Amino acid sequence: MCGICGFWGESPEDNLHPMADAILHRGPDEAGYYWDPQVGLAIRRLSVIDIGGGGQPLRNEDGSLVLVYNGEIYNYRELRADLQSRGHVFRTQSDGEVILHLYEELGVECLGPLNGMFALALWDRVTRRLLLARDRLGIKPLYYQQRPGQLLFGSELKAILRHPDAQRELDQVALDQYFTFDYVPAPRSIFRGIQKLLPAHYLLCQPGQIQQFRYWQSRYQPEVPPRSLNEWTEEFDTRLRKSIHSQMVSDVPLGAFLSGGLDSSTIVAYMAEASSRKLSTFSIGFHEPAFDESAYARTVAETYGTDHHQHTLGADEIMEVVPEVTALLDEPLADPSVLPTFILSRFARRHVTVVLSGDGGDELLAGYPTYSAAPYADLARHIPKFLTQRLLRYLDWWPASFGNWSLDFKVKRFLSRLYYPPEERNVLWIGSCSPEDKLKMYGPAMLQHSNTTFEPFSIGSRIDRHLDALNRLLFLDLNFYLADDLLVKLDRASMSVSLEGRVPFLDHELVEFLSAAPTRYKLNGWKSKVLLKELGKRKLPASILNRPKKGFGIPVARWLQGPLRSWLCDLLQRSELERDGLFNHIGVHQMLNEHFSGRRDWRKQLWSLACFISWRRGWFHGKQ
Repeated sequence: MCGICGFWGESPEDNLHPMADAILHRGPDEAGYYWDPQVGLAIRRLSVIDIGGGGQPLRNEDGSLVLVYNGEIYNYRELRADLQSRGHVFRTQSDGEVILHLYEELGVECLGPLNGMFALALWDRVTRRLLLARDRLGIKPLYYQQRPGQLLFGSELKAILRHPDAQRELDQVALDQYFTFDYVPAPRSIFRGIQKLLPAHYLLCQPGQIQQFRYWQSRYQPEVPPRSLNEWTEEFDTRLRKSIHSQMVSDVPLGAFLSGGLDSSTIVAYMAEASSRKLSTFSIGFHEPAFDESAYARTVAETYGTDHHQHTLGADEIMEVVPEVTALLDEPLADPSVLPTFILSRFARRHVTVVLSGDGGDELLAGYPTYSAAPYADLARHIPKFLTQRLLRYLDWWPASFGNWSLDFKVKRFLSRLYYPPEERNVLWIGSCSPEDKLKMYGPAMLQHSNTTFEPFSIGSRIDRHLDALNRLLFLDLNFYLADDLLVKLDRASMSVSLEGRVPFLDHELVEFLSAAPTRYKLNGWKSKVLLKELGKRKLPASILNRPKKGFGIPVARWLQGPLRSWLCDLLQRSELERDGLFNHIGVHQMLNEHFSGRRDWRKQLWSLACFISWRRGWFHGKQ
């Protein structure tokens, strides 16, 4: 696991070193550089496979190809054996070297055989062509900035911004999207002119042109003839076991994140069965019962005899890491779970270098309650709007309950977002700010951008309109929420402490398999993850299978009233809000007063504002 960066187009070699230094945390073990008058490549390496011999940049036999690469190729041994049978000579035992030899055989089609997570830059000295590519699900990040005759790229924004030609200008369209989604959806970044390479895409930079192409897309095609639930479960068992076993290959200590939820518990069950050594597992606990899952994690750990490590988290520790997390994120991220994920990663890194995580299960098998609520919302849309508005005004007089997705919070969210199209409604249920919230929050500079909020849905036909209602929402969350929130959170939190996070549910062959599963095996009424629960009957205690979903978060609503109150008030003072005309201090302070008094629950809106202003202080008025 590493961080990569560089440029295409004329630029002095000296510019490579500060770019690589900016991502030292991603690869503390060694640095590598390549430069010629047309291209510069740099790597910061965290050694996981072939610790002693896999240094980068990697070159082929005649030195005509040069590669820097971040990630893991899980099927590299099979690919290597095939390539050796074709006469290719390998100099290292690293997984990355297979990419070079595949390129010799297939050109840009070399991406097809790769099973893994990766972001790569491959320079072809003969054709003078640079290939930039990102894995199918977007597990590993890659940003780029295109300028006349030049392209800058990096695993993180901070690498690009260290180049003297990079421009640091806030993209207000991206900011508006952030306040809706809780993150900046690709292809934009928070900085104008810097983009994220979309998952399953590659860029070709060659004299006279830069082109972007898609090389893969998951298909939600039903299988013909249909199979029974038991047949699907049997194949799911085989495929998931294969994915987990392949991702357990490591030359350094390995463990697993264990929340006690269905996804991570299933991963741990398979890992424990496959490992000849006692498996290390790691979890976070909370003093607040509504957020604490530690008892479930301990149950799974005891069932499989893991060496379990638990860290109990309080508000004081959260406050200590907020500045550090803001600096590592590059972009504002209003997902509060990034904070415990960072602390959990730092905690696990004391013991292991690689962890497996359960990310992806919810987006593949309909694990969120929003999927169950969607059909009822489609029915409720026929209620006259004035009646729901009257009901919402009545509910506003109820005192707010600040628990973990409390009933009044869910009811108000359900009704207030009811009349939007299904895809937009799905985002608005989970995200921070509705259009009505923005009218209260925004200053004049931001109000002009609110008509571009859902622009990402139309870029590159990213939503397949031919899918049924459930699969359309799953496709949406897989390509947006998972790629631009959950995987960003895992990557930044783990790589900030030089910990590699792997995600077995996102093996692309497994994704293709689960995408094609009948919807009744994903969601049946209010029963979610039907297929995974069927599999779990063979592996997990009943208390894990039947437990309610909590989600991995922190008690934001209560902490903003209490231990985080002074931090919040400092960030949301009038001078900060009105800087550059972005926000309306009157509307925001009304939200603050209502939240502090307990009259309204504005946790998500206030948290997203605080996260942005904290980020802005560091990235525009600090030393990032």
